Parts: sequence; structure tokens; C-alpha cells
Amino acid sequence: MINKRLEDAINQQINAELYSAYLYLAMASYFEETNLSGFANWMRVQFEEEQFHAMKFLDYLIERGGRVKLEAIDKPRFEWKDAIEVFEETLEHEKHVTSLINDIAEIAEVEKDRPTQNMLIWFIDEQVEEEATAEKILNELKLIGGGGHGMLMMDRELSARVFTPPVKA
Repeated sequence: MINKRLEDAINQQINAELYSAYLYLAMASYFEETNLSGFANWMRVQFEEEQFHAMKFLDYLIERGGRVKLEAIDKPRFEWKDAIEVFEETLEHEKHVTSLINDIAEIAEVEKDRPTQNMLIWFIDEQVEEEATAEKILNELKLIGGGGHGMLMMDRELSARVFTPPVKA
């Protein structure tokens, strides 16, 4: 049975992951409105990934005998100046999620909860990838000045992304 501190932290993380999904869906909608369907696709895949993350935490909590307590999801913003601003927010948001997962890892360490420590390794690795990818796209957007032919090339490139749920090892 998982202890109360970790149960509460994981419940908060489930909510944070669902908010992330909601945020990325809002960003996808913004990109659709600005005729950048490849960028929209990239954000839709992010939406699916965040839902997957929420369910992974939810299933883990149930497996450990915890109680899932879903909370209201905050309303995300829905307007941005341009793609650069969207990806600046994406990078900052991913850094925030990383800090939340690190906080859970600290609690698991203090509580000597080895199963939770082990489960979190996947999320810690995932966050390294999430931050690196958002930063790469942001840097490319800045390099092309957020416009012109470069945007069309990036839009085409981002349209190829698909969501593939990770295979459980």
C-alpha cells in the first residue's frame, strides 16, 4: 500500500498531466487557426502523450492500493503572439513538469518507497527528452525568425509525428 504523502503527490501529478494535455490541445487549436497543421499535429501528439502519462500515474496509484482523486483542470490560455511564444511556453511548462516529478522522487526517496522510485525513472528520462525536444524546436524557430519558408519546412516536418505508446519493458 502506498503511503498518504505519495498518494497525494501522485494525485496532484495526475491533475498536472491532464492540464498539460489540455494546454497542448489549446496550442494545437491555435496552430490550426493559424494554418500550421503540422505544428497542430505535433501538439496533438503532445496531447496524447500527456494523457498517456496521466493514465500511467493513475494505473500505478491503483496498483499500489492508492485512491485516485481527480480534481478540476485549470483553463489553459488559448492565444499566443506566434509559434515562438508557443514553444517558449512549452519549454517552460515542461521544465515545470520536470520539477513536479522531481518533487515526487524526493518524497519517494524520503519515504524509502523503492517501487515509486523505480517507476519514476521512466518519467525522469521522459522529461529529459521532452525538454530537449521543445528546446530544439524553439531554437529552430528562432533561427528562422518564426516565419518565411522555414516555417513551411518546419510545418511539414512536424506533420510527420505520430503517437506511439511505449511498450512496457
